[in-house]
Amino acid sequence: MKGIILHGGHGTRLRPLTYARPKQLLPIANTPMSQYGLESLRNAGITDIAIIIGGSNSSKVRKYYGDGSEFNVNITYVEQDEPKGISHAIGLCKDFVNDEKFVVFLGDNILIKDITESVLKFKKSDDAAKILLCEVSNPKQFGIADIENDGSIKKIMEKPKNPPTNLAVIGIYFLTPMIFEIIKNLKPSWRNELEITDALQKLLESKKRISYDIITKYWKDTGTVDDIIDANKTILENMKEYSQTNTEGLKISGKMMIGNNVKLGANIQLIGPVLIGNNCSIKGNSSIGPNVSIGSETILDNCHIKDSIIMENCTLNINTNLENSIIPYNTTISTNKMKKSIILCEDSKLEL
Repeated sequence: MKGIILHGGHGTRLRPLTYARPKQLLPIANTPMSQYGLESLRNAGITDIAIIIGGSNSSKVRKYYGDGSEFNVNITYVEQDEPKGISHAIGLCKDFVNDEKFVVFLGDNILIKDITESVLKFKKSDDAAKILLCEVSNPKQFGIADIENDGSIKKIMEKPKNPPTNLAVIGIYFLTPMIFEIIKNLKPSWRNELEITDALQKLLESKKRISYDIITKYWKDTGTVDDIIDANKTILENMKEYSQTNTEGLKISGKMMIGNNVKLGANIQLIGPVLIGNNCSIKGNSSIGPNVSIGSETILDNCHIKDSIIMENCTLNINTNLENSIIPYNTTISTNKMKKSIILCEDSKLEL
């Protein structure tokens, strides 16, 4: 089987974070969100992977993943000139897929579940497709599956006004090459996109079987800042604790993941879960946590931070209560005492 990761789109809901970087490269727990999908595919035995890219920042995707050898996979890049929908992106991969079954993973989806079992079941089946479903509280915002009493899928629809169920079709699709003929004949939706839900519905209408698994563990479509912060919290909670830096004598509670060569001042307080990258410095009367990830090469002085993401190479000299914030790469902030929630673009310098 082969894998496809969708890495396109403009990420407009996450601006200004996405002006300088594709949203799928934004880090959650110090790891780009699309890397979770790549590792999920690799761990399921899928190592031949196409990454669909497009837009002005796609070169950063190529630079980060390279040929895939660093991640023990083989990567092929497929260009999408503009975002025309998931089905359009999949259709660009016909030559890459050839005659094999394949798995499509949306690069901004976070799933805390191994997909190996689903991959193996799909390999052995005669199903035309397989989807993963998850119960959601806001079904109007997702593709939704309607299930018959016998457990078969009755209908799949995109963002219905009156959802018949709360079973969302999450962004992981198990497909066969027959999907390409369906996509070739699709018409754009009201969003002027070729919808994957329309393609799946066409499969159902042609009497093809689509199986499904229901996800009960955490899944998040990270389309907003709040989604990213929530995913960061959940991943931190599920990480294995480690410390590569001596923390003896410090005020520490909860789970800690601390990298190499981290300098921790005598007066700081760490409240887990907290993740600290390599070569960081935390000093002054700082209190960090809970639910905070800090990228490598970052300096924090007199900071009081919780429920936030601080990316790499940042300098924060702030006697400030900072929460529900995302501070992007290479950002410097100096401020007086206050309480703030801050979202900035990369390479920002802010004095308050």
